[in-house]
Amino acid sequence: KKSSTMVLYIIGLGLYDEKDVTVRGLELIKSSDKIFLEAYTSVLSVGKERLEAFYGRDDIVVADRDFVECHAEDIYVPAKEGNVSFLVVGDPVCATTHSDIMLRAREEGVKVEVVHNASAMGAVGCCGLQLYNFGQTVSIPYFDENWRPKSFY
Repeated sequence: KKSSTMVLYIIGLGLYDEKDVTVRGLELIKSSDKIFLEAYTSVLSVGKERLEAFYGRDDIVVADRDFVECHAEDIYVPAKEGNVSFLVVGDPVCATTHSDIMLRAREEGVKVEVVHNASAMGAVGCCGLQLYNFGQTVSIPYFDENWRPKSFY
């Protein structure tokens, strides 16, 4: 089915499991023509199958590091013809990877909407740490069989 809108929704899933998604995010996921789950910058405590069962879908495409970095257009170009949900753990604006996809999509004329959610940056406050006191924030991506960082500095 073709939807009447054409949007790339970048949806934060929160930090724990399938039930952390916001109501708005869940409604958008259920009505999307395509769904991608970013599995590069972080992971949830549940797998794709639990997400699909909760969302009432069976067509979530897992986007690993190679897919996100080398084939990002496969995520945002389909939003020229229908609704696409790009699901990310935490909040979408906490990783430069997601900001890059937003910028590339907008350069291609794709409408982008962000659905925020809880992230590690905010949750760290429960440990007594304050974001105001941190220095520069960095991400340490997961290794895979073909890639390991040369340095963390």
